[in-house]
Amino acid sequence: MCLIARHLEAAGTPTVSLTSAQDITSAGNPPRALFVDYPLGHTSGRPFDPGDQYEITRAALAGLETIGKPGVITDLARRWSGDEDWKAEAMRADGGDTRSARDTTPQWQHPEDRIAAAK
Repeated sequence: MCLIARHLEAAGTPTVSLTSAQDITSAGNPPRALFVDYPLGHTSGRPFDPGDQYEITRAALAGLETIGKPGVITDLARRWSGDEDWKAEAMRADGGDTRSARDTTPQWQHPEDRIAAAK
């Protein structure tokens, strides 16, 4: 999505990305991005919570004007719950989500991806 956002920006269309995967988004170097510390697939808000969804959407739209430096990921400081137990549940090895732990450093699948993200 980052490369698509950069292409659209180059063509004159402003974009903002919502992400729950800070390391992947950082590696892609999007023009504008907002980090939401929610489970993957829920970056635009909690299911059945229109207030949460509205606030995140409004923040994303505001980001079009307030995020000026490409590659910066703004943390919305929103939390899925009062504790971090959901992260342990999402990383269960017994048939649950087995993705790697979140990382705050950029990650690339191929060396060429690092070069493309730097342009």
